[in-house]
Amino acid sequence: MPQKKAAPASRSAPAGKSKPAVKRPSKPSEVRIIGGEWKRTRLAVADKPGLRPTPDRVRETIFNWLASLAGAGGGELPGWQCVDAFAGTGALGFEAASRGAAGVLLCEQDASLVAQLQAVKTKLEAEAVRIERGNGVTALERAPAGSLDAVFLDPPFDNVALYEPALRAAARALRAEGSVYLEAPRRWSGEELAALGLAEFRYLKAGAVHAHLLRPAAQGTA
Repeated sequence: MPQKKAAPASRSAPAGKSKPAVKRPSKPSEVRIIGGEWKRTRLAVADKPGLRPTPDRVRETIFNWLASLAGAGGGELPGWQCVDAFAGTGALGFEAASRGAAGVLLCEQDASLVAQLQAVKTKLEAEAVRIERGNGVTALERAPAGSLDAVFLDPPFDNVALYEPALRAAARALRAEGSVYLEAPRRWSGEELAALGLAEFRYLKAGAVHAHLLRPAAQGTA
């Protein structure tokens, strides 16, 4: 009797075997200050959940935009008062100080990151920089109305509840000609921003990062 042919092997994955995990983009081990007094200084990036330093290329663009508003060449921010409300590595705040800001508050809740920020401040002898452990939104709410030239907001992408109160507090604390840098996982609409007293001035997307430069709504858009 002729033998039966064996059934062809199934091409499907064996039962219970999951698909390979999608590889996430690796986090850089350090970032660098782009311009100003401390140009090329490297800042370590700690391995912390939610810590997402602004990419060097995006930061360079943002500070060029800010410089155009300041009316100064070379990305300088002479005499500016700034708050980096979710400091992390401190890249945004130290960049502002490097470029001539007179006062920069770096606010961070994580104790080990605060210690790292203090070490960088000491190393650079950054007298214009002040470091505070605490809630960035609270720090902005405590700032006198109309006292700040720039506010930097890049909360953890997975903590969406922080965005609206942070933007509202930043808008109140801004000077009439001030700016907010917002880094978010999506683009904020004009209607959403207008409800908080802000308007989009510049925007770019780099990978998963949506970078907004915002101004008080009364100033209009570009």
